[in-house]
Amino acid sequence: MKITVDRDRCVGAGQCVLAAAGVFDQSLDDGLVQLLQAEPPQDLQAGVEEAEMICPSGAIELQS
Repeated sequence: MKITVDRDRCVGAGQCVLAAAGVFDQSLDDGLVQLLQAEPPQDLQAGVEEAEMICPSGAIELQS
């Protein structure tokens, strides 16, 4: 799994961080998503898939 994020679409809701804190964070400067791991290990993938589904702006994209 590979993750990309579109910071231009991000609204800073932070739902991704709640779902997968080891993969996503929020910037202290603007509150927007920061991708910590573009290719997370298998044990974090469920949280990443949840983050993609609940992102209110659709800023997270997953590729197999």
